[in-house]
Amino acid sequence: MFSIFISIHGRPQIQLTFLHQTVGWQIMENQQTSKTPGWKTSLLWVALAAGCFQVAYTSLTYPAGWLFIFGYAYFLVRLTEQPSVRRAFYFGLAAGYLSYAPQLFFMWNIFGPFAVLLWFVLAFWAGLFTGVICGASKRWGRVRAAWLIPVVWTGLEYFRSELYYLKFSWMNVGYAFSGFDLFPKAVFGMYGIGFSVFLVIVIFTTFCRVKSLLLRSLLVLLVALLYLSNSIPLTPKQRYVDVPITGIQLEFPSANLLPRLLDQALVKNTNSQIFVLSEYTLKEGVPDSLKDWCREHSRYLVVGGEDIVTNEVYYNTAFVVDTNGDIVFKQAKSVPIQFFKDGLPATNQSVWNSPWGKIGICICYDLSYTRVTDELIRQGAQLLIVPTMDVETWGRHQHELHSRVAPVRAAEYGVPIFRLASSGISQAVNGHGTVVAQTHMPGAGETLSAQLRLPGRGTLPVDRFFAPVCTGITGLIIGWLLVFEWRKRPAKAVQASEK
Repeated sequence: MFSIFISIHGRPQIQLTFLHQTVGWQIMENQQTSKTPGWKTSLLWVALAAGCFQVAYTSLTYPAGWLFIFGYAYFLVRLTEQPSVRRAFYFGLAAGYLSYAPQLFFMWNIFGPFAVLLWFVLAFWAGLFTGVICGASKRWGRVRAAWLIPVVWTGLEYFRSELYYLKFSWMNVGYAFSGFDLFPKAVFGMYGIGFSVFLVIVIFTTFCRVKSLLLRSLLVLLVALLYLSNSIPLTPKQRYVDVPITGIQLEFPSANLLPRLLDQALVKNTNSQIFVLSEYTLKEGVPDSLKDWCREHSRYLVVGGEDIVTNEVYYNTAFVVDTNGDIVFKQAKSVPIQFFKDGLPATNQSVWNSPWGKIGICICYDLSYTRVTDELIRQGAQLLIVPTMDVETWGRHQHELHSRVAPVRAAEYGVPIFRLASSGISQAVNGHGTVVAQTHMPGAGETLSAQLRLPGRGTLPVDRFFAPVCTGITGLIIGWLLVFEWRKRPAKAVQASEK
């Protein structure tokens, strides 16, 4: 698919070709030059970037599908070689739109035509990436700007996922590796994986010069160390506690039926000590029937419902009922979904000091935001329980995309996650990011049962520290380029007037 030719005329150079046609640039030992791509070539790169992304993200069933995310990164980087920043932005926008819109087509069923605008908002960040790198290349040269590629990508990805109003972390490069261990997620984290992918592309397309054999040997050594780090525990050997836990997958059930359904689940899972019901199972707090059930069977119950403030105001909350029938803990949703009636945002976060250890509870899409889950890990959470509402009518692909989050998050922290959805796909994930049990789609009434091992503590990956730094650096780069462009305009105006 790819071939490399080395020329010995004059100074050494490397040329990358694709499908027997040259689409790469030549790397000189002391100077790099590249031809400006034409419209046809650029459109081909757009199509290839989008195609690679679709293969990487379409299904979790292809063992090597994640490899194509490198192709997506490669062709996105190639789109930064345009003759103007504006043209680079538009081609990047097109690549982003064709990559993300097919994956998020379920949004049409939820938002209607407004989904088209949301797809453009998400694609905007891909266009901004290609535009910024193109501008940096023209300002500082392509070789110097190449070092900024992984930094800018990580900075923009972190900002659009965590920091602004329409934050949305799905479609990140890191989620393409859900279930695959090429990068140790406990070391790199989700944003660190994206940084690494683009760094690999930069090294192989820009900095493979005369000493390429040495460089590649170092890369092989690095990959070997990464695999080795997957087998080395990041924390000292610790005592583990096993917790048997069961959830029932129900969508808008009648509260009167819940005790009977819990009885049926208990008969099949007599060892389970904690039972979980999904987000929005209850409308107005926890009824006495569920409190009585917990008291009668000496079991704990985690159930999602509305914690009413006034008639129209509430917190989307997960309640914990203990074996005495008392509500001993509750946690509201930290990030209500935009454009939905989803309650007020939580005023604080805390962990439940359960009989087995510290358990963090977050609700549905809270799991997608590292700034929410990181806080629970800092407070010592050894297990995350996630009541979730994934409506059946949103479609199978939405459920599959959502199911990518829990394995990545569990592997990042080294703690298990029990994610119970209203309809498939619910998951029990161990601290290595391996799904040990899951339900089907739609799976009405299915039970999810697992015995999860709680570690002594979880850890935060390194990207939690450098990803915000990348965002700050990216902001400075964008500001610098805007100032530089603003200063050039008077000179251009004078030249135009002289003509």
